[in-house]
Amino acid sequence: MIDLSVKRVVKAFEENNNILDGISFEVYEGEHVGILGKNGAGKTTLFRLISGELEPDEGDIVMPAGKRAGILTQIPKYPPHYTGEDVLKTAHNRIYKMQRRLEELAVRMGEDDSPTVMREYDKLSAEFERLGGYELDRLRNTVANGLMIPQKQRDQLFDTLSGGEKTRLNLARLILEDTDILLLDEPTNHLDMKAAEWLEEYLAKFKGTVLAISHDRYFLDQVATRTIEVVNGKAEIYNGNYSFFVREKQRKLEEQQKQYEKQQSEIKRLEEARDRLYQWGTGNKNLMKKSFAIQSRIDRIDKVERPQTERKMRAKFSEKSFSGDEVMVIKGLSKSYDGKNLFGDVELSVRGGERIALIGDNGTGKSTMLKIIVGEERPDTGFVKIGPAIKTAYLPQVIKFKNPHRSVLDTLVMDENFQPQEARDRLGAFKFSGEDVFKPVSQLSGGEQSRLRMCILMRKDINFLILDEPTNHLDIISREWIEEAVEEYEEALLFVSHDRYFINKFATRIWEIEDGALHDFRGTFEQYREYKARMEHLKQVEKEKKAKEASRERVQKPKRQRPVSAEKQLAKVEAAIAALEEEVARIDSQMEEFSSDYEKLMELESARAETEKRLDEKMEEWERLSESVQG
Repeated sequence: MIDLSVKRVVKAFEENNNILDGISFEVYEGEHVGILGKNGAGKTTLFRLISGELEPDEGDIVMPAGKRAGILTQIPKYPPHYTGEDVLKTAHNRIYKMQRRLEELAVRMGEDDSPTVMREYDKLSAEFERLGGYELDRLRNTVANGLMIPQKQRDQLFDTLSGGEKTRLNLARLILEDTDILLLDEPTNHLDMKAAEWLEEYLAKFKGTVLAISHDRYFLDQVATRTIEVVNGKAEIYNGNYSFFVREKQRKLEEQQKQYEKQQSEIKRLEEARDRLYQWGTGNKNLMKKSFAIQSRIDRIDKVERPQTERKMRAKFSEKSFSGDEVMVIKGLSKSYDGKNLFGDVELSVRGGERIALIGDNGTGKSTMLKIIVGEERPDTGFVKIGPAIKTAYLPQVIKFKNPHRSVLDTLVMDENFQPQEARDRLGAFKFSGEDVFKPVSQLSGGEQSRLRMCILMRKDINFLILDEPTNHLDIISREWIEEAVEEYEEALLFVSHDRYFINKFATRIWEIEDGALHDFRGTFEQYREYKARMEHLKQVEKEKKAKEASRERVQKPKRQRPVSAEKQLAKVEAAIAALEEEVARIDSQMEEFSSDYEKLMELESARAETEKRLDEKMEEWERLSESVQG
C-alpha cells in the first residue's frame, strides 16, 4: 500500500527559480527512507509541502485518508506557562479528553444506571485501554529517558529552554503522538550518542513510515532502507541505505562517464565525416546531400549529459615533522563546575601519529578538556605538558573571528597576514570564489565559517591537530572534504565528535568521559563498542548470579511451630498482604526509573509477576481465614 505519492511537484520562491522542479516518487507503507541533497536543494521545503504547511505551485501530494504525518521541524507555539512536561502531554490530548469523559460518566453512573450511559462508558473504557491510557506516564518516561531529557528540563518553562532542548522535547512529543508517517529533519542534530542510538532502536521497531533528512551518515545507514537524493529539483532513487547510495551513485557516474565519452567519440567521428563530405562536395550534389544527412543524424542523437560532480576543495594540512616520543602528557588533571565533578585524576600520554576520539554524553566536559589542553581554561588540579617540538592547531566548536564585519578576503589579508594573491588562491582552494570572497564573515553560515577557519589553520605547520565537533553544521559533501583533509594528515590528532561515521573512520584510540572518570581504550570505535557490550553483559550475568545466591540464602528450612489461632493467622496474612502490596508499588516505581533500560525492565516485569502471584495466593488464604473467624 502506498503511504505517500508525490507527483510532478513544482515549488518556487522566486520567479523562474523552481527549488523543486517536477519531483516525483512514491513511499510504501512501513518504508524508512533517507532524504539526501546538498544544502538548498529543497529537502526541508519538500517536508513542509508533505505536512501541508506549504502548497505546491504545481503537482499533487497524496496520502491515504486517515493517515497522519508529523514533522520534526515544526516547533508549535505553546502557552507561556507550559513546561516541558506539558508539551510532552500534548501528544496525548485525545486520550486525556477520553479520560475526562470517563470520569464524567463514572459520576453520572452513580446517579443514573441507564443502559445508554453504561454502554458509552464500556465502549470508551475499552478504547481508552486499547490506546494505552493506563500506560501514559510510563510511556512518557521511557521516551524522555531514552532521548536523555532530564526531569529538570521537563519541569522547566518551555519558552526558557535552548533551541536544542526544544527540538529534543519536540522529537519526544512527535514520537509519543504515534503518527503514521514521521518526517524527521536532522533528528540527531542535538542528540548525543546514547540518545541517537536509542532513536535508531526505536525507529527499527517503528511499524509506520519514516522519511528522514540527515547529514548523519551512520544514522542513515542504520535507519534507511531506501534513499532519495534531491538533485536539480527532481528525485533520484536508490534501493538501499547510505553506504549503498554512495557505491551505486559512483557506479552510475562512472557508467554515465563511459557512455558520454563513447557518444562524444561517435559524434566526433560523424562530424569529421560530415566535414570531409562537405569539402569534397563542392559542385557534387550527392556528396553534399550525404553531408547534410550526417548532420541530421547528429542532430537526432539523444545526447548523454556529461556527469556533474561536486568540485572538490584542493587543500591539505601543512605538517611539521615530529621526531620526539611524546606529544602530550597529562598528570592528575581534574575539573569541576558548580560543584559537579567533570573529571578527576586523569593520567594520559599521547605519542606521535595517534588518532584519538574524545567521546561522552553532552555536558560531561569534553570541550572543557580540549580548552584546558590548549590553555584556554585552567584545571582545578594537575597539569598538561605539550612537547617542546609540538605545534598545535585548534578548531573550536564555536567559531569566532576578530572582526566578523570584515570580508572573507580582508580577514585573511588584514587579520592573518596573507598576501592578497596568496589569500585569493587559498580561498579558491576552499571553494570561496567570485563574489563570495567579499561577503562579511558574519553573513557566512556555520559551515562556511568552519571552512574559513580551517582555511586559516591549514596554512600553518602543525603536528598536533585538535578538533571540537569538526563536522557540525556541515552537509555531507563538506564533511567528506574534512575527512579527505584529515585522511592526508599523518601527525597526532585529537578530536571531539558525535559523528559516529567520522569517529569510525579515524579513531585508533578512544577516550570516554563517563561518571566523572576518563576511560582510555586503545582500539577503534567499533572495537570499543564491542568491548562495552561485553562488559555490560558480564555485569548483568554477575548481577543475576548475586540475586540467585541471595534468594537461596533466604530459603530456610521451616521451623516446627505450635498451632496458631485463626485470628493470629489472619493478622499475619494481612501483614504479608500489606508487605506484598508495598513490594508491587516499589517495583512499579523502579519500572518508571529504568523505563529506557530494556534488560532491567524485563527483570522487573518478571519480579512483578512473581510478586502478584504470591499476593493472589495470600488474598485467597485471607478469604478462607476470614470465613473461619466469622463462622
